[in-house]
Parts: sequence; structure tokens; C-alpha cells
Amino acid sequence: MTSAEGPAQELARRLRSLRKQCWPGTRITQEQLAQAFDVSVPLISSWERQSDPVLPPEHRLDAYATFFATPRSVDRRPFRLVDQLTEAEQASKDTLLAELVKLRNQALDGAPAGDPAPATDNLWRFPPNQDITIVCSELPRRLLDPLPFTHPEDPDYVELSRYSDLDALLELHGHIRALNPGNNVHVRTGSLRLTPDEYTSHLVLLGGVDWNQVTAEVLHRIDLPIQQHKRQNDNDTGGFEVVQRGAREIFRPTLRKTEERWILEEDVAHFYRSPNPFNRKRTVSICNGMYSRGTLGAVRALTDARFRDRNNAYVLERFAGHDTFSIISRVQVLVGSVVTPDWTSPEFLLHEWPVTTT
Repeated sequence: MTSAEGPAQELARRLRSLRKQCWPGTRITQEQLAQAFDVSVPLISSWERQSDPVLPPEHRLDAYATFFATPRSVDRRPFRLVDQLTEAEQASKDTLLAELVKLRNQALDGAPAGDPAPATDNLWRFPPNQDITIVCSELPRRLLDPLPFTHPEDPDYVELSRYSDLDALLELHGHIRALNPGNNVHVRTGSLRLTPDEYTSHLVLLGGVDWNQVTAEVLHRIDLPIQQHKRQNDNDTGGFEVVQRGAREIFRPTLRKTEERWILEEDVAHFYRSPNPFNRKRTVSICNGMYSRGTLGAVRALTDARFRDRNNAYVLERFAGHDTFSIISRVQVLVGSVVTPDWTSPEFLLHEWPVTTT
């Protein structure tokens, strides 16, 4: 380690050297390693860069140690993580993992206060004078064309008519403005290109990968064992797929068929918070569902006066010490009305990540 290099930079350099120099004569690209780890290329790059590197979670360091413990990882294409290690390979893995975890722990111990943005007593309260950008889904053109006031040339044009999840936007925008009177709060749609300043602000993303392109881009760049399946057509419910420790589970909404239509009885909501992948000193928050009722449920879990205090306290205690966490919950729907999920009740909770806390 050079005099100007801290533990985070040393860890990034070590990960890069493993990829480029572990086995002379074998070239491993970031793309190949990302495929083996089932993550995005930008995520691998963020772990290796020397300028403000991102610290991989321990389960990713375990993947590094497994991959580079044996040349069998690269004996065929695509490269892969070997399921069963020999005794000698396991010993090599244990040694490498201990080295990588030590560097990570040293980096965490030496991290300056407030980097990334510190947690407060309320998940929707941000440090003063820091911009907040709420990014909403935009309805597809096929749903807008029949409505005249959705066209900018129409005398009765209503700009917000293009927005999806308006219930969630109205609920959350007012709440964030009330808690952050000194902050600029901007509202944008995910179909428009955000400015660099907006991408690097505190990002709040409403809606999922079907209609919100910014949500899709952020999920592509973060390390999360959850994937949202798109609804390929109006008859498809989609779902949230969780792959963890070799197990795979999909959480889907519940619909009931009547003579006239399908009725949504229960949606699935996802709340996610982490440092912003475009600016580690800001945060990204995702509130989405498979339908708009799920998105509203994810929002109301932390805005509904009857539940927000207990849910907020639960998150701060449950994920103490973590700047990245995720909750998937049920959202019951009664005649179109959303029942706010109580995260303190096992009846509502479907999945939490990370699984263990320190």
C-alpha cells in the first residue's frame, strides 16, 4: 500500500490485480467476471476503481475468494463459480477471503463521518440544502392517446396527466417537502434524461422497471439479490424474484377473476435504500410495486401517520449499521384502496435484505 493509498483503494487495487494477474496467460475481463458473479459490469468497475471505490459486501468478497481459489473457474466458457472446492482450494479461498475482509473492515473503520450520507431519525429527512429528485414513471403512449388533455398542444393540457403513480407522488412529495423545508425538491419522469446534477442528488424513484427507465438503470448498477420481472402483457402479473444462497423465490401479486375484470386483491411492494451509485454522498430510494397499488403501499409504509413511526423505527433498528437495505412486503387492496403494510408484522413481511445484521 502506497502512502497516499487507504484501505479502500488497496482493496480496489487487490481486486483488480486478482482479475488481471491471478493466472498469467489468462485474460479475464470485467464483463466475464460480472457474468460469473451475476452482477453488472458497472458494479465490478465500481469495486475496482481507485477514485472513490465502492466497498463490496462480504458475500461478494466470498465470490471473489471462491472464483480465484481455483483455475477451474476459467477452464471453460463462460467462466463460473465452482460449486465444490477441493480441500486445498478451500484453504486457498479461506486465506484470500480473510485478506479481503480485513481490508474491507479497515476501510469501514476509517470511513469519515457522513460518507455516505448519514442516516437520520427519519428515512425521508435529508441533510439541509441537499437537492432531492423524485423520478416517476410515465404512462405509455398507448394509454395517453385517447385523452386529449395529455397532448401539449391541447388547450386543456395537464402535464401531470403523463405521470403514472400519481397517488404515490402526491403522498410522497408533500411528505418530503414538509420534512425538508430548506431543500429543493424536483419532480421528473423516468422517460426523460435527467441532468447530471439530478442524477447525483438524493434520488427517489417511484415505480418499477416496466415504465421507469431510471429505476431500471439504477437496479442494473447496484448489488441486490432481487430482480423485478417485467409484465410482458396485460395478462402477466410479473413478480419480484429473490435469488439467495442457491435458493430462488418469486413473490407475485394476487388477482381474482370476475365476470367483468380481474380484481387486484394483494400487490407486492418493494422499498430499497442505498448510497446513490452516481454519488456516494447522496442516497437512492426506490418505492415500487408490480402495480400502482404496490408503489403506493411502499410509500405509505413511511408516510401514513398510523404506521410511519413504527415502520421507521423498525428499519433503523433492524438494519442498524447498514447503509443498504431492502424490504419486500404484501400490500392488501380492498376495492382499490391500499391497506398500509405494517413492517413490524410477519403477516406483511415477505423478504428482508441483508438477511443478517451486525
